[in-house]
Amino acid sequence: MAGETDLKTLLASMTPELLAGAYVFVTLAPGVPQPEGVEPVMVFREREGVTLIVTEEEANAAALTASFRCRMLTLNIHSSLEAVGFLAAITTRLAAAGMGVNPVSAFYHDHLFVPADRAEEALELLRQLARDSAG
Repeated sequence: MAGETDLKTLLASMTPELLAGAYVFVTLAPGVPQPEGVEPVMVFREREGVTLIVTEEEANAAALTASFRCRMLTLNIHSSLEAVGFLAAITTRLAAAGMGVNPVSAFYHDHLFVPADRAEEALELLRQLARDSAG
């Protein structure tokens, strides 16, 4: 099942959705097991350790040291993993507003982790980007 690759279609057709709850990034040193009850939305292994994106509640319950309190935005369009420029256009728009973002691409959708206190602003910026691209 191939996703969309046309940049104009991707931008004009995306429907950003702000998910409930706050997320945080945590890291586990090499060899440290994932704590019980922690169900990450993302796991990435690096030489230095394992990065998890988990709900703030899970991190607190497991006494994990958290970084970057954020909200998750899902871009509801099935973007191809080979699409060119989609995340670049989105992150450029958010950067123009002085907002950092941590994007994650999965098989069906792209997800953005944006500062929790600016999540509604990010949502509106992305909605405007979709409107601008449709015209």
